[in-house]
Amino acid sequence: MSKKKAFALRINEEMLKAIEKWASDEFRSTNGQIEWMLMQYLKEHHREPKKSEKK
Repeated sequence: MSKKKAFALRINEEMLKAIEKWASDEFRSTNGQIEWMLMQYLKEHHREPKKSEKK
């Protein structure tokens, strides 16, 4: 499993509520939903992170 790094995110309250609702609809945490959304955008724009080799 890849290492995760914490950071603060400032977000508009209405946007956060919409993301929380979407996350609930998809049975994900809000954090998991944001990660999923970001990964979808990265894939769509061919900017996925490189896969690290397992040792």
